Amino acid sequence: MRIDVLTLFPQLFEAPFGYGVFKRAAENGLVDLRVHDIRDYTHDRHHTADDYPYGGGAGMVMKPEPIFEAAEEINKNAPETRVILMTPRGRLFSQPLAQELAGEERLTVICGHYEGVDERVSEHLVTDEISIGDYVLTGGEIPAMVIIDAVLRLLPGVLGSEESPLDDSHVNGLLEYPQYTRPAEFRGWEVPEVLLSGNHGKIARWRREQILRRTLESRPELLEKAELDCDDREVVTRLVSGKDKKEITDRES
Repeated sequence: MRIDVLTLFPQLFEAPFGYGVFKRAAENGLVDLRVHDIRDYTHDRHHTADDYPYGGGAGMVMKPEPIFEAAEEINKNAPETRVILMTPRGRLFSQPLAQELAGEERLTVICGHYEGVDERVSEHLVTDEISIGDYVLTGGEIPAMVIIDAVLRLLPGVLGSEESPLDDSHVNGLLEYPQYTRPAEFRGWEVPEVLLSGNHGKIARWRREQILRRTLESRPELLEKAELDCDDREVVTRLVSGKDKKEITDRES
């Protein structure tokens, strides 16, 4: 997969993707991440990429010309490339959207900054507007990194095991089960006995119950959208009953 990033601060992308699994993925030809300085596509001696907003107001707005020129030059041989603008008004990023984007051969990501980007970029260049949450950051670089990280780890061969992403939180709409490693006992805290049993059927059932328990306790709204079978619903009903009883006991005590 090739991802092109348009930004005013290309140096910010050096550390996050210059080490670990993403560096190996690039060296193995699985990922082609190219970061472009929007100022390189300006034509004045000061490399001006922003200007005052029409109608007045605080702050500066990123100019359309260098963004259009950069995107058109980068994608001149791939005009169907999805062009993503990082903006607080975009649709909320999610694991299903990450999986959708991971199916593309190429992506172009535009990082907004200052008071935003000239509206004509959204109207005539961008195909997707994406936000990582209902809050505002100083620029689109960090949100772009979040999306790129989430997408790249889904590509075949990027992680050490093809199964690694399959059990992650949110992949199936629920949270992940607890993980343990050696030692089996640490400061008096023991690894659950079922994980040491070698009984893979019991382990699978325990992990599924822990997935449902964690989701119920931390993100109960996810259960409303999740696809649960009869066994899952029975477990959830039992957990809810136990939770209600515990709350009543706690109030009485």
